[in-house]
Amino acid sequence: MANNTMSILFASDSEGHLNELTIHRTTASVPYGGRYRFIDFALSNLVNGGVTTIGVVTRSNYNSLMDHIRMGRDWNLSRKYGGLTVFPPYGLNTLHEVYRGKIEALYSLRNFISSKKEEYIIVSNANIVCNVDLESIIDEHIAAGTDITVFTYLTDEINSRRTIITADADGRITDLRFAVGSDKREQLVNMQIYLCKKDLLLNLVENAYARGYVDFEKDILLSKLDSLDIRSRRIDSYVATIDDITGYYKHSMDLLDADVRNELFYSHGSILTKVKDSVPTRYLENAKVKNSLIADGCEIDGTVENSILFRGVKVAKGAKVINSIVMENGEIMENAEIKYTITDKNVKVQKERRLAGYESYPIVIVKDKIV
Repeated sequence: MANNTMSILFASDSEGHLNELTIHRTTASVPYGGRYRFIDFALSNLVNGGVTTIGVVTRSNYNSLMDHIRMGRDWNLSRKYGGLTVFPPYGLNTLHEVYRGKIEALYSLRNFISSKKEEYIIVSNANIVCNVDLESIIDEHIAAGTDITVFTYLTDEINSRRTIITADADGRITDLRFAVGSDKREQLVNMQIYLCKKDLLLNLVENAYARGYVDFEKDILLSKLDSLDIRSRRIDSYVATIDDITGYYKHSMDLLDADVRNELFYSHGSILTKVKDSVPTRYLENAKVKNSLIADGCEIDGTVENSILFRGVKVAKGAKVINSIVMENGEIMENAEIKYTITDKNVKVQKERRLAGYESYPIVIVKDKIV
């Protein structure tokens, strides 16, 4: 029944916590894994699951997102019916005010949502890195007659932006609370992916909007736990909700594990991205590469260890890239050295420079900077 399901993706939700990585772009278009963007995982999961009517809600700095997804051709979303639709960052278009929360954004899209033939809808953030069998989850939801399915996963990465889920043996959610600083043990966490009937969502959103509510989790989910059948669908495969720099670094480094890569990129269909025609990477005479993920179009004449290089990166003779992430067209010049560092696109680290952060606090160099 996945072809009877549409989706709304929220491109922006964590700009304030991803700091330097979202100065020039929205959360959904943050580069990840050498050649991907966050939104690639959401779009690929939907398309692989048969969901091909997708709306993307923007908020700010969305030019790079528009350039990346284009008309959705790379995900087979350039089609006569459905396909990909991108919405401007206004919750109330008549006043040109940026929406204050999911409720206001969904209310502004009610005509778009109601005009589609699909009966079910998935609402999701775009900073969730996972590969799930979405079609089977939709079938389970319909067969069980659940009102709302909340995608969840077990994690000990708890911060104030997480919502903790309590569910009974049948998966019915009995409590939802916002995490506090003392929540450090492994717990069931809301992925902020929701599946329900389209008419139910519109009814809930319209009622909440009429009362001035803006927070979907607090003002809809939490308030309806007793009156609706809201159930947890736990995802047991690799899941990362990336909403801060430490999490971005950690989950990027996880990709150096071949088992994680295979599970994340191929377990339930391939993760698709924008196709670029690049030449293969060149390994020159002095190149030493160990346990690293190297995209195409790079040129390496130095040392790269436990690192991720995006397309078109240059590592000069004598340069060292250790435990670091170098994004597209970055250049590490002769005898420069970076450790526990994230350099955004087009960053140049000049000769003899030394940059070093820590695993728990990596240095981030903003796009286009010369250090």
